[in-house]
Amino acid sequence: MTISSSLNAGVAGLSVNASRLATISDNIANSGTYGYKRAVADFQSMVINQSQGNYSAGGVRVTTGRMVDQRGTLITTDNPTDLAVGGRGMLPVTSVTALGGDNAPPIMLTTTGSFRPDADGVLRNDAGLVLMGWPAEADGTVATFPRDSFTGLEPIHINTNQFSGDPTTRMELSVNLPATSTEAGANGDSFTMSAEYFDNLGKSQSLDITFTPTVPTTGASHEWTMVIQDSASGATPIAEYTLTFDDARGNGGNLATVVAVTGNAYDPATGNVTLDVAGGPIAFSIGQPGDPSGLTQLSDTFARAPVLKNGSPVGNLTTVEVDSNGFVNAIYDSGFTRTIYQVPIVDVPNPNGLISLDYQTYQVSAESGPFFLWDAGEGPAGDIVGFAREESATDVAAELTQLIQTQRAYSSNAKVIQTVDEMLQETTNIKR
Repeated sequence: MTISSSLNAGVAGLSVNASRLATISDNIANSGTYGYKRAVADFQSMVINQSQGNYSAGGVRVTTGRMVDQRGTLITTDNPTDLAVGGRGMLPVTSVTALGGDNAPPIMLTTTGSFRPDADGVLRNDAGLVLMGWPAEADGTVATFPRDSFTGLEPIHINTNQFSGDPTTRMELSVNLPATSTEAGANGDSFTMSAEYFDNLGKSQSLDITFTPTVPTTGASHEWTMVIQDSASGATPIAEYTLTFDDARGNGGNLATVVAVTGNAYDPATGNVTLDVAGGPIAFSIGQPGDPSGLTQLSDTFARAPVLKNGSPVGNLTTVEVDSNGFVNAIYDSGFTRTIYQVPIVDVPNPNGLISLDYQTYQVSAESGPFFLWDAGEGPAGDIVGFAREESATDVAAELTQLIQTQRAYSSNAKVIQTVDEMLQETTNIKR
């Protein structure tokens, strides 16, 4: 009977608009929730096939879901480990109860979080979710891990009482030697300088470098002997080189040749000699042949620029920051920065097919498709933004507009039911 189908359609209309009202209520309630994704209710009509001349109302059904691919606005904060994804993809996290078990912890996904070290130094947010990442080696490099598996991910642990040193592995010398010292009649005095470096234990050591001119009987030799001593090795020199400088027009004063008397050979392609100090090799740059930026021989003045080098003394960990590529960097008060973890970006073909969980987290499902771990900022993955949180994706004005529409639709369906009731009452009154 078509009147009965109208009643059923009206009841279905009440039900689906109640579901839509529930999604709107959830969205408005979470308008201030960081990382919240809008819940949506979509209506689909139901059609009942009937013979010609008759029509039965099929009603309506509703499907609900979350628009995970819609992103909220990023806002800045004052916490370096407040993180958000600036684009596609999500951060891997795990629950607090998963830590310490024999099996790998279940991985969940989120687009933002305020992570801070707990009493054990593990980065957690207020909900107890732990940020996951790949650990870096001692030299700051990250090993190759499978990208279609969560194997290798572990909770990011920050040791706030950690000390670390950065040994010197590279030094660059820039010195001008007086040309007049290699001319006949010069006094032959040597020039000495010292350059600090840091050994493997973070201790300060020094290289003592002596330049002695070759004084000819006539003319000018343009030749010097460079002797290098290491304070960690005693008085015995670790290397000696014979330096010859060019006196040709346009290239005068630049380094011409370097011959090793003792120590490792000079590499003219890089301008480096390798010094075997007590703590290990140091790439010692004195300049390429013809290059005015290394050693030079000009005028009558001995002058040196500050020695450029890497390395630093032992420092105490002061803060941890995450860069746009997902590298977690420990920053020490000595100025040394070391990579300790890398946070990947997890992406799936259909983000809206992810299973929604509490605390704005999601799990991979058959509808979302398989996941892949990207380096942040590469491929389709967005970069990671530190000092930032993602606001709720709820547009309160749009939700209030839909609330009005839903209320009107609900009232209209209630009116249909009331009308059907009156018509059925009239049908009953026919017998009277």
